[in-house]
This record gives sequence, structure tokens and C-alpha cells, in this order.
Amino acid sequence: MIGAAGYIAPRHMTAIKDTGNRLVAALDPNDSVGIIDSFFPDAHFFVEFERFDRHIDKQRRRGAGIDYVAICSPNYLHDAHMRFALRAGADAICEKPLVLNPWNIDGIAEIEAESGHRVFNILQLRLHPAIRELRRRVAEAPAGKVFDVDLTYLTSRGNWYYTSWKGDIAKSGGVATNIGVHFFDMLAWVFGKRLDSRVHVLQTDAASGFLTYERARVRWFLSINQDHLPEAAKAAGKRTYRSILIEGEELEFSEGFTNLHTESYRDILAGGGFGIQESRASIEAVHDIRTAAPLGLAGDYHPLAAVAAKG
Repeated sequence: MIGAAGYIAPRHMTAIKDTGNRLVAALDPNDSVGIIDSFFPDAHFFVEFERFDRHIDKQRRRGAGIDYVAICSPNYLHDAHMRFALRAGADAICEKPLVLNPWNIDGIAEIEAESGHRVFNILQLRLHPAIRELRRRVAEAPAGKVFDVDLTYLTSRGNWYYTSWKGDIAKSGGVATNIGVHFFDMLAWVFGKRLDSRVHVLQTDAASGFLTYERARVRWFLSINQDHLPEAAKAAGKRTYRSILIEGEELEFSEGFTNLHTESYRDILAGGGFGIQESRASIEAVHDIRTAAPLGLAGDYHPLAAVAAKG
């Protein structure tokens, strides 16, 4: 595992354990990884990539090579760490976003072909029962039906966020990539090809825009600023708010997230999983958002865009 001290790493450790597998080696420059004791206390741990690399290579030459590398590192390092996994003779299971730029996918595809190994992306919303049911509902709707959707996701972050790599757009891809890429993947998976993208607000702490898909028109809003929370959420003392309105009807998907990483691992181990090309639509979407010139409050914009635009 690469990135063992990160926020998402325990979900991967849980998935590895719950699928009857073993974590044999982990890497992170941060040594606050006591969580490993709850899962795999016998795992070798490294804070330097060079020593980790040497250990993995030594095990491979002894005939005890690794099967998978779980990649939980910062977004901008995913590309390099996937390359490492493939060259080490392993498949990779990589957190989203797979890469920051669409053309990086092509480079990974070349190394996949050369190595004979694969990269799998964790796209766990595709496994959520409510999202799967929504996809079925859309597929069974009349051919010309285009759904009106409002997607809202706010997850408050403190000042630490801006100091960390997550606050650096060159490393995280910005707020739309860092907290929104799995939603953009879900939208394309459910509603088909993206036809148009307009960005109204693009800030360090928030982003909002309008997306047109084959089967949907989507107003979306993403934020890490607690001041942008709806008043009802603030009054309830909540720091997170998540909503998907479809034709004015709330999609209930607040539950069912607990074991989705484990289900993702089970799917991969059973011969399924989501490969790199299945990530392309969402990577293209967030890249286009990140490089867009914001239109401001013009046209059909998400109601909370006006809140963010006030500063």
C-alpha cells in the first residue's frame, strides 16, 4: 500500500482484510500509521520510497512478489505510483481521481500493455444500490426523456486543508476534482455522454456549473466552506450536506456507503472492476472544469452558486 497514513487508507485496509487477503508492505513519508496495528501488524512499513522499492523488488526476485498495490497517495502522485505497481509485476487498485489530466490515461494504458498487468480505479458510487437503481430507472425511461438534476455536495474543511497538498490545485486538481470526481463519474455512468459543460463559479473553496448529458441537465455545486451550507444544515449543526434532486425528487443515498470499498475489492478479485478507460469521462469532465473561464451568475446556475460568489 502506498499512502498508508492517508484519510482513505483504512477503508482499503478493511477491504484487504475482509476479502481474506494480507497487507505485506506499506509506504508513507508520514509515520503516523498506528492504524495498521488494527489490521496487519506484521506488515513491513517504510517512510522512504527507495527502501520500499528495494523491498518489493527483493521479494519479487525471491519468488514472493506482490499481487496488488493499493494506491492511496495524493492525487498528483497516482500516475507515478501506478507505473511503479505495473513495473513491479503487480496490478494496481487506485483511488480516484485516477490521474489529473486525460492524456495521462494514455501513458498508463501503454504500460498496462507492456507489463500485462492492469490498473483498477475505485469508483464505488457505481456499486451503491440507490445509484444502480437510478441507472436502471433512466435506462427504462422513454428514449427522449432528459432529466433535470440538481447535485449539491458540501463537506466542510478547516484551515489545514489549504496548507496541505489538497489546497494546491497543481497537486489535487482543485475542489471539483478532489471532492467531486466520483460524482462526475456517477453522472456519466447514469446519464450517458457529456455534451456540454459551463462553469459559473471556480474558487479555491467552491465550484459550480451546468452540465448537459444525453439524458440529463445538471446544475451542480461543490464546496468545502461551511459558510456555504444551507441554513437548515447549519441550524442542525451539520458540517456536511449531500443532495441529488432528480425532477424535484430527492434521491436517498445517505446510507449504504460503509462497505463500498470492500465491495469494490470483491468485484476486482472476482474478475470485474473498473479499468482506466472507464475513468476517462470523469477525468475529462474535471479537467475541463478546472481549465474553464467562469461565466459568473449567468444562465441557469445552481442556487448556492450565488452564495459562493458573494465571497
